[in-house]
Amino acid sequence: MQLKHLRTLLTPQEGPAKVTCMAWAPNNTKFAVCTVDRVVLLYDEQGERRDKFSTKPLDSKYGKQSYVVKDMVFSPDSTKIAIGQSDNIIFVYRIGEDWGDKKAICNKFVQTSGVTCLLWPAEHAIVFGLVDGKVRLANTQTNKSSTIYGTESCVVSLASNVSGKGLLSGHADGTVVRYFFDDEGSGETQGKLLMHPCPPCAMAWGTNSIVVGGCDKKVVAYSREGRVLQTFDYSRERTEREFTVAASSPSGQSVVFGSYERLRVFNWAPRKGVWDEAKPKEILNLYNITSLAWKKDGSRLCAGTLCGGVELFDCCLRRVNYKKKFEMTYVSLSQVIVRNLSTGTRVVLKSYYGYEIEGVKIMGKDRYLVAHTSDTLLLGDLLTNKLSEVPWPSSGGNEKFFFENETVGMIFNAGELSLVEYSNNEILGSVRTEFMNPHLISVRLNERKQRGAEDSKKLAYLIDIKTIAVVDLAAGYNLGTISHDSKIDWLELNETGRKLLFRDKKLRLHLYDIETCVKTTLLSFCSYVQWVPGSDVVVAQNRGNLCIWYSIDSPESITMFPIKGDIVDLERADGKTDVIVMEGVNTVTYTLDEGLIEFGTAIDDGDYDRASAFLETLEMSPETEAMWKTLSKLALDARQLHIAERCFAALGDVSTVRFLHQTNQIADKVSQEMAGDGTMFYQVQANVAILDKDFKLAEMHYMEQNAIDEAIKMYQDLHMWDDCIAVAEAKGHPELETLRVNYYRWLMETCQDEKAGEVKEKEGDFQGAINLYLKAGLPAKAARLALSQPDVTNNRDAVSRIAASLIKGEFYERAGDLYEKIRNNQRALECYCQGGAFSKAVELARLAFPAEVVKLEEAWGDYLVQQKQMEAAINHFIEAGCSLKAIEAAIAARQWKKAVHILEVQDGSSAEKYYVKIAQYYASLQDYEVAEQLFVKGGHIKDAIDMYTTAGRWEEAHKLALKCMTEEEVMALYISRAQELERDGKFKEAERLFATVKRPDLAITMYKKNRMFDDVIRLVAKHHPDLLTETHLHLAKELEAESRFSEAEHHFMEAEDWKSAVHMYRVNDMWDDAYRVAKSHGGAAAQKQVAYLWARSLGGEAAVKLLKKFGLVEFAIESASNNFSFDFAFDLARLSCKEKIPEIHLKHAIYLEDEGKFPEAEVEFIKAGKPKEAVFMYVHNKDWTNAQRVAEGHDPESVSEVLVGQAKFCFEQKDFQKAEAFLLRAQRPELAVKYYKDADMWSDAIRICKEYLPNKLSMLQEEYEKETSKKGVRGVEGLLEQAREWEQSGEYSRAVECYLKVKDDSNLALMEKCWMKAAELSIKFLGGERAVEVIQVVGPRLTHLRKYNAAAELYLNMDMIKEAIDVFIEGEEWNKAKRVAKELEPRYEAYVDQKYKEHLKNQGKVESLVDVDVMAALDMYAERGQWEKCLETASKQNIKILHKYVALYATHLIKEEEAPKALQLYLQHGAPPNPQNFNIYKRLFLDLINLSDTDGPESYRMWADLRNFLLQLCGNLSKSAEANSPAHEDFEQLLLIAHYYATRSAARGVEQLMSVAAKLTVSLLRHTELIPADKAFYEAGLACRAVGWENMAFIFLNHFLDLCDAVDEGTLDTLDHSDFVDTDIPFEVPVPTKLCVTEAQREQIRDWVLMVSMDNRLEQVLPRDERNTYEASLVATNTGLRSLPCVLTGYPVLRNKIEFGSVGKAANKEDWNKFLMATKTTHSPECQDVLKFISQWCGGSAASGFSFH
Repeated sequence: MQLKHLRTLLTPQEGPAKVTCMAWAPNNTKFAVCTVDRVVLLYDEQGERRDKFSTKPLDSKYGKQSYVVKDMVFSPDSTKIAIGQSDNIIFVYRIGEDWGDKKAICNKFVQTSGVTCLLWPAEHAIVFGLVDGKVRLANTQTNKSSTIYGTESCVVSLASNVSGKGLLSGHADGTVVRYFFDDEGSGETQGKLLMHPCPPCAMAWGTNSIVVGGCDKKVVAYSREGRVLQTFDYSRERTEREFTVAASSPSGQSVVFGSYERLRVFNWAPRKGVWDEAKPKEILNLYNITSLAWKKDGSRLCAGTLCGGVELFDCCLRRVNYKKKFEMTYVSLSQVIVRNLSTGTRVVLKSYYGYEIEGVKIMGKDRYLVAHTSDTLLLGDLLTNKLSEVPWPSSGGNEKFFFENETVGMIFNAGELSLVEYSNNEILGSVRTEFMNPHLISVRLNERKQRGAEDSKKLAYLIDIKTIAVVDLAAGYNLGTISHDSKIDWLELNETGRKLLFRDKKLRLHLYDIETCVKTTLLSFCSYVQWVPGSDVVVAQNRGNLCIWYSIDSPESITMFPIKGDIVDLERADGKTDVIVMEGVNTVTYTLDEGLIEFGTAIDDGDYDRASAFLETLEMSPETEAMWKTLSKLALDARQLHIAERCFAALGDVSTVRFLHQTNQIADKVSQEMAGDGTMFYQVQANVAILDKDFKLAEMHYMEQNAIDEAIKMYQDLHMWDDCIAVAEAKGHPELETLRVNYYRWLMETCQDEKAGEVKEKEGDFQGAINLYLKAGLPAKAARLALSQPDVTNNRDAVSRIAASLIKGEFYERAGDLYEKIRNNQRALECYCQGGAFSKAVELARLAFPAEVVKLEEAWGDYLVQQKQMEAAINHFIEAGCSLKAIEAAIAARQWKKAVHILEVQDGSSAEKYYVKIAQYYASLQDYEVAEQLFVKGGHIKDAIDMYTTAGRWEEAHKLALKCMTEEEVMALYISRAQELERDGKFKEAERLFATVKRPDLAITMYKKNRMFDDVIRLVAKHHPDLLTETHLHLAKELEAESRFSEAEHHFMEAEDWKSAVHMYRVNDMWDDAYRVAKSHGGAAAQKQVAYLWARSLGGEAAVKLLKKFGLVEFAIESASNNFSFDFAFDLARLSCKEKIPEIHLKHAIYLEDEGKFPEAEVEFIKAGKPKEAVFMYVHNKDWTNAQRVAEGHDPESVSEVLVGQAKFCFEQKDFQKAEAFLLRAQRPELAVKYYKDADMWSDAIRICKEYLPNKLSMLQEEYEKETSKKGVRGVEGLLEQAREWEQSGEYSRAVECYLKVKDDSNLALMEKCWMKAAELSIKFLGGERAVEVIQVVGPRLTHLRKYNAAAELYLNMDMIKEAIDVFIEGEEWNKAKRVAKELEPRYEAYVDQKYKEHLKNQGKVESLVDVDVMAALDMYAERGQWEKCLETASKQNIKILHKYVALYATHLIKEEEAPKALQLYLQHGAPPNPQNFNIYKRLFLDLINLSDTDGPESYRMWADLRNFLLQLCGNLSKSAEANSPAHEDFEQLLLIAHYYATRSAARGVEQLMSVAAKLTVSLLRHTELIPADKAFYEAGLACRAVGWENMAFIFLNHFLDLCDAVDEGTLDTLDHSDFVDTDIPFEVPVPTKLCVTEAQREQIRDWVLMVSMDNRLEQVLPRDERNTYEASLVATNTGLRSLPCVLTGYPVLRNKIEFGSVGKAANKEDWNKFLMATKTTHSPECQDVLKFISQWCGGSAASGFSFH
């Protein structure tokens, strides 16, 4: 941002007259300045002074000089100014909105100390700082002030953040305190923020940091947390003084500091995240800046000075003129002021988030703003000054904007429509749609407020071309989807968003009610439709009628007027609505009934009195009646009962009017007596509820007032006795019994016997109830009661009466139930059969009459057939054995498959007739194969053939016919039938018959005869594809002969012979068609050729005109010339392209030359302006005389070329003298030299060169030398001769070059001699650098010839020691190389040694290399894999080298998965405690325990070796620097695990020690962070199962299965460890990379676990010991004490123990004795070895010595 001085608002005085404070109004229209004499001057935004007023002291007795104005600030609405004074008071002055308004004090806030600074962040809240250090808040509404916070130091400055929701106070002791009214979700802290080194008199709060300046001449930027971000130090600048004041731009992205005669500007760089200092603004004689004020739109900055001056500065980054209509001023990265140049209006466009505005566009008829930032989109309405900023990720600028709606902007991007409401900073809604026509989208945002709706924001749009979606944008859900049967071309919501009009492509107009989801068709043809603005009235045009719906809620109520033209517009203004109709050229206006429109508006506004008064003025009509109905409903809903009464009176509903009149009388009476709202009286509310038929609500109103009698009376009046008695029962009414009696009497009087019976039944009088039911003619109800009451069932008389009534009423099934109840089975069965209740009849027969069951099944089937339930009847007929009936039923039920199934099990011919029926059905379904099978089974083959023939399936018919006819008969039949069809014009059917009997030629002939060429082609393509092209051409020629050119063209094209088509059209002078065909099929060249031929046929100007039309004039000229039509070419050129004439002459000349007409050609060449070509023509033909004549006459420059030509001819004729003369005449001696060279006449060439071209002589000589060198041995001799000549003449350099050029592979001695001679001459005569160059050439050549000594000697002559040494090395003359190095250049001795080593290495001479470089030899052995040799050699060196190669070999073995070999290696050579080997040892251990099938006794030796190796390693570690280190402890643990594995292998070999082996396997579980967890649990489970510890086996194997599943998933996070809580088995273990078992083993374990869990005989609990802890756990659950592990089993050692010499080693006595005994009895060498190891490891035990022999 830059500051540009605009003008001086207030002229400075000669002496000090400090401007104490200044302020801009938030609306940017006023600017206030307070001068030293305490007067406030008011300026407008152009800087013109418009008003002023004086301030006053706290008490007038102290006088004007008693105070100083410290600060002032405008209110947020810009109508007030707060003045803070040093005499402990704040005055608030009302200055009004207009200039000249009276100024009055409206608030006073007296304080205990002087006011220093002010802020007015919110409407009624003024924040101010005091001298005593307090920051307080004054409320202008309550006229009271309160303390926000207090400090001990004077407030020197206040600053607010950009939003005004937070403030900073700077204090004289350097403290800066932060306070938030609302932290806006930032989570930043309040309170003391930072301590500045000096009083922060100049402080500003930017967007991203706080900037402070003061008397130390430094500007410091602090972060939001109070940390120093940047420091700008001006303390060393002599011209700089203290910073007195600071101001932040409204966007917070720029800060200005004022000091002496200088304004410093700092701009925030968002990309770098730092403040950049702009060029300071320096103004001489300005003196100190005492006050700064920044205009709220960021465009102006005012500075007040010590001398009373006020300067106005323009602040902007840049200005842009947009289309000469708008000026855009970028006041900061995130703020732009847009000014309309024609009206002067301005809009401040600002990014709320502080993002950089990248570009501003003005769209939508220059009314709407669009701007992008990196993450947001800004939209604005310039007319209403409403702006929005919405999140908008970058989309590459592909959005499309639509501004048809004044309240919302529509953005379409990548198939998504987004809506932005102006002045709202969130996207209103987004939907997916591909249809962005404004007629297919309708948005309504609170356009007309409706009753009860707070926020009405609706959108209607197309999901697809036939589906409309309506969305509530405020609530964010779908209100409905309308699927339509035709494409929709227009839609619009009404202003309240409750109704949707839409029209489809068939011009049908529809109305959709969004609340009820009802779609109504309004018009079947509609050419115009529109909602009347401000109402729910619809205007549409239906052909010649103007249609108006004044009440859209009654779509059937339509008003129509005939019109003659088309509606073009609808205007509503000044209380009048006009429909504009274009009738021809005239415009006619039709005025709508404003009263009817007004009614709808009144309804929507809820003004029912106005609506009623309006309806009173109308005569009754269908429209008026609909309005009265609408108003009646709304008035009742709104409890406006008088209006409702009037509505029902108008509608003629007398009963409702009477009831409402009574209700209104009650309401009016209550209003008069109680002076309240009578409609809220309970009787009124109850009556309204009764009117709505909501009797329960009415009852509730009565009950709330305890008016029970009135509720009972209401129900009695309505004859709702049940509800009446229920109320009486609920309230214990004393008249309850009377009510019941009255109810019963009323029922009897009104002959409601059924209800009376129900009453009796409730009272328990069942007999009475039955009598009443029978009297009422309800025997079924009586029967139900009788069946449920045993007392009644036992009364046979009553049962007989009921049964008789049931039979009389034909309730046979119920009668049967009754008879069955009293055990009269025969009667029951008869009743069931009569009533068709066969299921009950069969059920009863099975129990009582088994023989009748079959008959009943058949009867049941017959009954079902009568009832048309054919499908149900089938199974009953099958049960009854009536197969034919079953088949008939299946056919009737169309259960064809079932019918076929039943038929298949039938015997005899009785069923054959059914086959035909079923076959006919399948034939109708076109399931011909099944139909054919059925026809054949039924013996109706002829019917099957007819079926196929009718269906046109001739092949199948033919196949079937062959079965019963001869092939000749079939063919004759088919051909005759086909010919009949041909005569009838049924060619397709005839063709199919010909095809069936394989006579396609007859079909082709038929089609040809009938001129149906397409079908001819189709059949030829199908049956004779090789004749297709020929057929096309034949047909084409036939059609051409008949002048059917377009059809002929088609066939030519199909035959891919477009040229014939073009030819046809050309012959018939149809050039247009010829050109078209050539263009379409022949490509550009053919098209041009035809155009050329066409033009040629026309000739003259017509040809030129045609060619110009096609743009082919030049092409035609070219073609005419190329085709030797030179006359046509000249015509075209003369008429259209004269510049081409010379070119045509040239081509004509060339043509004549080719024809041998040389004189004519000469004339044409000269006319073409190409005489040189004529000369060349004669030269070419060796006509030298004519060539000379033409050259001299027309092209003198060519004379020399003629001479050269003659010379060349003479050379070819070997007439060298004449040739030489011609060339010298032509002044071309160089050609003479060339020709002599080519003829190998070098002496003549050199002679001519010496005489005429002396400067080129040396080059020619060199060339001669090269030539001689190329010519083999003869060339070599020539070179030697030349070299000797050069040498004799003293040209040593050339002689050397000649000698060096000698190359004859057949004579190596000669080459060596020549090269040595070259070297000798160079050393003798050339010297210096040239000699070195020669030696550098000769040396490598001699080396190549293996003449190493000679080459080295040459190098040594030139002191090229290194090269000499390299030659000796290459010749493997190592002693000579060493001697030269030693004697001449000792520094190369190491180089020679190194090369010697490399030589030995490369030659693989390791034995020799050992003597030279042992380490290199060892590395070489290692690389070759000769490890034994390597280790043998290393062992002869020192132990360190040996162990290095042991480690390398071990690493190699581990990589090769040979861990046991690596173990043996370390056992052989020892285990050094080198830290660099630790990973090898650990990897060796892990590889060994990961080996499978190593838990048996046969693996003991491996485990014992591993144990012994680790014991040796731990012993070595304890003596080294690594003693007691974490690594040492790790290896001690590995030793323990290896000992357990070895002891387990030993124990497995002895039957008595299986339990010891099991215990060891269980103990290993506590080491699963090292041992693979799946293997440990698998082995533990199997070991426990083997010794019968099934509880533990089940738990371990179950956990093993869980582990397997977890390994499959790749994570152990979901593993259940609940079984191992309070044990020392670790939970956090590595995920095994692969499982230790096969899939089959895993399934065996799964089956065993499943079997055990199904038995429920095991408890899933680990066994516990005397510590109440899992027996194998070392750590006690309750005490946390850790026991020692037994050295034999790993189990905790508790009481009976044996202690060893080493600390921490003990054994359980019982296990120890058991192991000793087993070892003594079995003499197991493995067990003996274990005891021996324990003695060595644990230091032996005095208590239990042992030895075995």
